[in-house]
Amino acid sequence: MKVRKVKEEVVRVSVNDFAKELDLKVVSKGRGEIVLSSISVSRPGLQLTGYFVHFDSGRVQVIGNAENEYLKGMTTEKRYQALENLISRAIPCLIVARGLEIFPEVVELCEKHDCPLFSSSKITTVLINDVTAYKSEVLAPTQIAHGVFVDVFGIGILITGKSGVGKSEIALDLVNRGHRLVADDSVIIKNINDKLIGKSPVNIRYFMEIRGIGIINVQQMFGPGAISPSKTIDIIAELSPWEHGKGYERIGNEDVYEEILGEKVLKLNIPVTPGRNIPIVLETAARQFRLKQAGYDAASDLINSVFGTNE
Repeated sequence: MKVRKVKEEVVRVSVNDFAKELDLKVVSKGRGEIVLSSISVSRPGLQLTGYFVHFDSGRVQVIGNAENEYLKGMTTEKRYQALENLISRAIPCLIVARGLEIFPEVVELCEKHDCPLFSSSKITTVLINDVTAYKSEVLAPTQIAHGVFVDVFGIGILITGKSGVGKSEIALDLVNRGHRLVADDSVIIKNINDKLIGKSPVNIRYFMEIRGIGIINVQQMFGPGAISPSKTIDIIAELSPWEHGKGYERIGNEDVYEEILGEKVLKLNIPVTPGRNIPIVLETAARQFRLKQAGYDAASDLINSVFGTNE
C-alpha cells in the first residue's frame, strides 16, 4: 500500500477556522493564527497568582468561573499585571468560557501582545473537552494512502491495489448494496488515541471516479445514508489479479497484519478474477471480523472438529 507521511510537530490554524470548528466568538484576532503544538489545555489559576514554574506556553489557556472570580477580587492594577504575566508569554490563544463578561484589561493586553482572544458560551469543562478533542485530531500523526475506504456492516475496510484493479467499482457495488463510502482515491489516516481513523480530503469528499462514466457524487446519487465522514480502519483488503501458482489463504488460521502509524491492521490479500464477486467477499470478511471480535473463529472450530478428541 502506497502511503505518504504528512505528520507535523506544529500546526497553524487561522483564527476564523479555529473559531468555526469550536463554535467560538472571536473577540480579538491577534496574530491571526493559532499555533498548536500540544493537545493539552490549561486553566491558568496558578499563573494568575504569579506561579510559572513548569508553565507550558504552548497550551491553549481557558478562563472559567473560578479564574474570573479570582480576577474580580483584584484591584485594577494587580489584575492588569497578573494578566500581562500570562498573556505576554506567547500563548496560542485565550478563551473565556461560560459567556462571562471579559475584563477590558484582557482585551487590551491580547491586542498589545497579538494574542487571539475568544469567548464561548459553553461551560468550562465541556469547552476544555472540545478543545482537547479538536487538538488531538489536528495534531495526530497522519498518513495519506491511495485506495478506497468503505464502511461495511460497521467495519472499516480500506481497499488497496494497483490502478485499474477495480477498487472504485467494487466500492460502488458495496454502496449500491447499502454500505457507506468514506473516501475514494485518497484516504487521510490519523492515529488518534491509538486508533486509526480514515477520512477523505475535504475537496474530493464523496466524489468517485468510475472509468467509462466519469465523476459521480455518491451523496447526491444514493443519498446521505450512503456516505460516512470518517471511520476506524479495521481491515486492509489488497486486491491483485489472480496469479497461477501463487499460494492464497485457504483456511484463515494465520492472520497477516500491516503496520500503519505504529498500529497493526488485519490485512487480506484478495485475488481478483473475471466473474468473482468481490463485494460479497468483502461483506463476508466484515462479518468474519465481527465474529472473531465476539470470540468465534471458524478456522479453529473446523480444526478442532476434524482433529480434536471426540467424546
